[in-house]
Amino acid sequence: MTASPSSRRTAVFVLFFIPGLTIASWVTRTPDVRDMLDASTARMGLILFGLSVGSMIGILCSGPLVIRWGARPVVVGGTLAIAAASALIGAGAQAGSDLTVTLGLALFGLGMGSGEVGLNVEGAEVERLLGRSTLPAIHGFFSLGTVVGALGGMVLTAVAFPVSIHLGIVAVLDLAALALVAGRLPAGVGRSTAARTAGPGTTRPAVWKDSGLLLIGCVILALGMAEGTANDWLPLVMVDGHGFDPAVGSAVYAVFAAAMTLGRFVGGGFVDRYGRAAVLCASTVVGAAGLALVIFVDHQAVAAGAAILWGLGASLGFPVALSAAGDSGEDTAARVSLAASVGYVAFLVGPPTLGYLGEQFGLRQAMIPVLVLVVAAAFATPAARTRAETADRAPVKG
Repeated sequence: MTASPSSRRTAVFVLFFIPGLTIASWVTRTPDVRDMLDASTARMGLILFGLSVGSMIGILCSGPLVIRWGARPVVVGGTLAIAAASALIGAGAQAGSDLTVTLGLALFGLGMGSGEVGLNVEGAEVERLLGRSTLPAIHGFFSLGTVVGALGGMVLTAVAFPVSIHLGIVAVLDLAALALVAGRLPAGVGRSTAARTAGPGTTRPAVWKDSGLLLIGCVILALGMAEGTANDWLPLVMVDGHGFDPAVGSAVYAVFAAAMTLGRFVGGGFVDRYGRAAVLCASTVVGAAGLALVIFVDHQAVAAGAAILWGLGASLGFPVALSAAGDSGEDTAARVSLAASVGYVAFLVGPPTLGYLGEQFGLRQAMIPVLVLVVAAAFATPAARTRAETADRAPVKG
């Protein structure tokens, strides 16, 4: 029996919640893990590089896998990897092993990167069936997962709960949630799209030659960098750059995650009303304002409040731009895969680069390249207009 669009949407909600919960559980414990490993800022950047490498491998492999097998097996495999990674990271931290934590982060990145494309292909299909903007709310459940994970991590950090047990519990919760909803995903989504767009004797279009799609990817690059930087470094920026204690630094990350969640749950209405390009342009402005305040204003209350602007600005980058990528032409799976691949460059180069810059100049100053990227992305946002919006703006020939 085929699941209804609303049932499929619920499954995607849960499957986006899982990586959000897991990554926030890890992020809120990064100060503890850093101390357990006795790692410098530069070494933490190299450890976080494992997450970037795994993410890039996952994202590059997932497009062809979705086209060949459909989204469901890619999503299920990615979620299993996320659960295993959480347990491995905890074990590595307990053992004081940089290598084990790095491998765990690489496995997490592999699972999240591969599942990302499958989930977005499935989400884009659900959005089409429901006939309204749905991807922002779907990504909102990722952010909701980060809120829950951040709040839990904040409390467990404050009471010095063991990191290995914390992340092991998260792994069990991930597996239980996957078992509940995996059966609601239909087979063939993504694979069937490829079949319709590449019949016998034809070749799928070379989507990488589409300049508009590449511009959309640049928007994802910048706003993904803003989101990923917070996921990797925000608690440490607050601890090392603004003088918060670790528990309060985790609380600021929870505020950021809550702002991301709010932006994604209310963002769909703004997209439907004002269009993708306008919403993405506003996102870059708000995100840049938040980053600038964190970087240049040396005041704890301002920094904590700026995390709200940072989160709101970054919230709609991935979901709205990926929706635009999938709607930009034929072969949705390939377009989503390419756009996400461009965006994941941020996750590949970001952690080690920012770790190196943070070691040399301080973590606050290391955020300046991210700010520059977000400001520049504002000029690429017109590429996210739908074909109908573009037609409306075209001059009328008389």
